[in-house]
Amino acid sequence: MKKTCSLFAFIVCLSFNAIAQNSTEISAGYMRANSQYTPVCACEDLLEVSLPNVVIESSIFNKEDNTCRVTAIVTHPPFDDKVKVVTALPKDNWNGRFIGYGGAGFSGGELSSLSEPVSKGFATGCTNAGHDGEQLSGSFALDKEHGRLRWQEIRDFSYLGIHDMTVIGKELVKAYYGKPARYSYFIGGSTGGRQALTEVQMYPRDYDGVIALNPAIYWNHFIIGHLWPQAVMFDADNFVTKDEFKAVTDAVINACDGDDGNLDGVIDNPINCSWDPVSLVGTKTGESIFTEADADVVRQIWEGPRSDDGEFLWYGTTRGSDITIHASSGEPMMPLVIGGEEWVRYFLLLNPDWNSKSLTKAEFYSLFYQSVEQYATTFEAGNPDLSAFRDSGGKLLILQGLSDNIIPPEGIINYYKNIRDLMGDYKTTSKFARLFLFPGDDHGFAGPGGQPVGYLDALIKWVEEGKAPDHLKAESRDNSGVVMKTRTIFPYKGDE
Repeated sequence: MKKTCSLFAFIVCLSFNAIAQNSTEISAGYMRANSQYTPVCACEDLLEVSLPNVVIESSIFNKEDNTCRVTAIVTHPPFDDKVKVVTALPKDNWNGRFIGYGGAGFSGGELSSLSEPVSKGFATGCTNAGHDGEQLSGSFALDKEHGRLRWQEIRDFSYLGIHDMTVIGKELVKAYYGKPARYSYFIGGSTGGRQALTEVQMYPRDYDGVIALNPAIYWNHFIIGHLWPQAVMFDADNFVTKDEFKAVTDAVINACDGDDGNLDGVIDNPINCSWDPVSLVGTKTGESIFTEADADVVRQIWEGPRSDDGEFLWYGTTRGSDITIHASSGEPMMPLVIGGEEWVRYFLLLNPDWNSKSLTKAEFYSLFYQSVEQYATTFEAGNPDLSAFRDSGGKLLILQGLSDNIIPPEGIINYYKNIRDLMGDYKTTSKFARLFLFPGDDHGFAGPGGQPVGYLDALIKWVEEGKAPDHLKAESRDNSGVVMKTRTIFPYKGDE
């Protein structure tokens, strides 16, 4: 388990790094200081700010970054939950904007996300969304003493915590500077991306502009879907090795790389790639010979969860994504990737001792249907009706890596198509929501396709100047940070 947890921690770090890197892309024009945005009170005066069901726990001036840092605790009577909100307010160079940051894994947010944006002049907020602890653990959801779900803490994590952070952050901005923020933005990746979509669906007037990076949309589907490879291999009594999975990934990239007429190590449209692993059968991969049984496991992982009669349940991993995360050393694996086991233990079965060692397809089906139905209203984040967000002038940017091996990209593609189908054609929908797909990029936007850059800058221009982004850029850099290659990414129109 320790090794698997380390993998998940690495993935969570990738999500935060993708968000943090963007803040350095903000152009100088958006970092300007302005004398009209200087504080009208001392930092400690914010202790007197009064808000319903909110206690200002501390308000301390941080000399290291010249900010006022305010910690508030929110409750939702009659429950005894506690949502912690931290707001950082620049003293000298506030640019008139508020930006909220999301979390990753089972974390509502991280204090580390505050430092970079405040250095650029943003008033910034984050929250623990109702629970502290590791990003790896879903244990907050279970009241172990009474053997029942802690539904208020679950709601806090799902959607209330981010809204609380936003309301409090804006009020503190108004109290500290004597005027409200001119514009407000939210940015989040993975869990933070789900929080971003929840904001535009449930609280459409919270933010003027929202960025969702590789969003964990349809959480109640994909998180249980992570256990599908284990069920496939257990039922087949065939646990594929890391070398075999890597050989498959290398082979499919070689086979479909040139589909776009450009050999660059990237499958431009992996959803249209149809290469079959049967061509590897009989070849030596590591210490093993790749078999038809191995090929069948790979097919089922790519296809995604299906019932015994072939009914579609959820999407699988796209061809070319790194599927070595599902590898076994020969013993039945115990996958944790983004918390599949944690989800079952604490949200479904209420049994902290459960593990996936002997997970069968039959048990997987039961858990899948329970997850989808039980958490449809709290974790799906799939409501395509964004009319209130559109009517308030809001703008939404969604960025998704097409080689995301954690969250199948077809989930967000399906969601964007639903928005378009409900609210008009691409020309109509693109006035307030745009989706950009990045070939070759994984869950942290790492990969041969290049790292997205400048998207917060692009959102600000869209919101404040009315200049919608007709393209975004991806950059590939060497180890010293020198840009070696750039790629232009155009908006997805929903017809491909």
